Amino acid sequence: MPPEKPERAKTDSSEISSSYNVSKEERSAAFRFITAYARPFRGRFALIFLFTLLAIAADLLQPYLVKIAIDDNLLAGRNDYRMLLGICAVYLIFVVLGLVFTYFQNNMLQYVGQHIVARIRKDLFRHISKLSMSFFDRFPNGSLVTHVSSDTETLNQFFTQVLLSLMRDGMTLLFIVALMFHLDPVLAGYSMILLPIIAGIAIGFRSYMRRIYQITRTQLSRLIAFTAENLAGMNLIQAFHQQKEQQRSFDEQNRRYFGANVREVRTNVLFNRSFDMLGNLSIAFIVWVGGMAVFERTMEFGVLYAFITYIRQFFQPINSITQQWNTLQSTTVSMDRLWRLFMIPAEVRDAEPPKALPAVSVQGRVDYDHVRFSYQEGIPVLHDLDLHIAAGEMIGIVGATGAGKSSLMSLLCRFYDVQEGSVRIDGTDVRDIPQAKLHRIVGLVQQEPFLYSGSIIDNVRLFDESISREDVIKACRFVGADSLITRLQDGYDTRLSERGSGLSAGERQLISFARIVVFRPKILILDEATANLDSYTEQLVQSALQIVSKGRTTLVIAHRLSTIMQADRIIVMKRGEIVEQGTHRQLLDRKGYYEQLYSHSQGTHAVG
Repeated sequence: MPPEKPERAKTDSSEISSSYNVSKEERSAAFRFITAYARPFRGRFALIFLFTLLAIAADLLQPYLVKIAIDDNLLAGRNDYRMLLGICAVYLIFVVLGLVFTYFQNNMLQYVGQHIVARIRKDLFRHISKLSMSFFDRFPNGSLVTHVSSDTETLNQFFTQVLLSLMRDGMTLLFIVALMFHLDPVLAGYSMILLPIIAGIAIGFRSYMRRIYQITRTQLSRLIAFTAENLAGMNLIQAFHQQKEQQRSFDEQNRRYFGANVREVRTNVLFNRSFDMLGNLSIAFIVWVGGMAVFERTMEFGVLYAFITYIRQFFQPINSITQQWNTLQSTTVSMDRLWRLFMIPAEVRDAEPPKALPAVSVQGRVDYDHVRFSYQEGIPVLHDLDLHIAAGEMIGIVGATGAGKSSLMSLLCRFYDVQEGSVRIDGTDVRDIPQAKLHRIVGLVQQEPFLYSGSIIDNVRLFDESISREDVIKACRFVGADSLITRLQDGYDTRLSERGSGLSAGERQLISFARIVVFRPKILILDEATANLDSYTEQLVQSALQIVSKGRTTLVIAHRLSTIMQADRIIVMKRGEIVEQGTHRQLLDRKGYYEQLYSHSQGTHAVG
């Protein structure tokens, strides 16, 4: 189970990518939320800690063995070859043990880290898929791709690199300090002067580096969002010869990201080289002080050798930790961004407890009771709309662009919730029906049906293995798509490219009608389903519409009035209100707004 989410006020999506000022409380909450994913692996982390401890001990005891060989054997004049051979054998054992424990430590940490990040990605994708349509209206898809891929990969580096470095290098430092004080407390005391200097450099760089990482991540998110948007609309860019203008905009985005990266690299180099210089100066100082002590015979040469080795190793974990500091700063930013995304609540939620509405008993009556709705506060789209649709009735909905036609459908599908009034199916408010149940009751065919990369079979049944291949083929035959599909080289096993680009617009629409037959919704919505079709393909789709609409309540939004001329009733909308309704003939006889729309569609005159 994912960690429990604390209560939090609604977060605007723009804050996720561009907010640089994060409070300590929010950062702590983000850290607790993300690291909670590591709790199920506490036992494995304990083993990793043990392996790390043993590997460090095996590595750090090697210089001490050399010190014993020098001071207690060679310089003492004993020349005990059996003792030297024994020391060599123990040294070799330590080397092998260090390799073995390091191998198990790294493999187990990678296993744990990959599992943690895989769970975070899965929960993040599940969370995003449950967010309301209003979220996707204001949040660019490219930024979401960045969160799911790049930010989670940064977390992977935290669990597999930073965490290991903090644990391994932190313990290494403690062991080295203990051994240095054991060898020579005076030299060890001189070495400890370095610690406040190191802490000062780290603190000085900390806030600046975090800000640099936040800027870089934000610029990357914007660049990906811009690229995704342009790739999706490439046909429009080429049709209007906008390549140069878009190239100019891309170059500007790329220049900003490049500049942010350069600042990041410059900061990292300055930060890391500061420690390199400090380490080299420290070794030179220890060699000078220790060498004088050896000449004065107040220190054994083996102790100086071991001490120099340890001081070199002293800076290795510090260098490693400071290098991982860069990743830690990037991880902090990614944690903040992911936590903010996780904390965004779905505006459309299932009622508690939901009301039962068995699919077998659904008749399909739809009621809009004095509905008021707006996408943005203060800009109403629907004004006190009152509409009642009988079960099995076919309703055509027409009106100029911006009249509120699609909003009417979005409320029935519950992509959004009304601000006032209610939308009811068979007397039950759609807000009381579980969304999974509601979307089985209401089927939607859009102007541009979305097809996934996969076979035609899977696209019709939407990868639901409970729907048999035979049912899919029957559905395609039912809507008249079978003859088109069987002409393809692999028939129903033909694999489609992204968005079904291997099929014509009409073939994609017929597949979407086959979905309706397979999933058997009681209410069918067609949102401009024939707007982009030629006359021949439109006839095929019209025939399919007549077939799938039988026994279903059907709502058809249409710009082409020929699509809804045979509807039981036509609703005419203007500026968020129903201004007329009736059959095609009744509306023409009234010589009102519908008659203007019809005349406009015939090319007679413009709509007033």
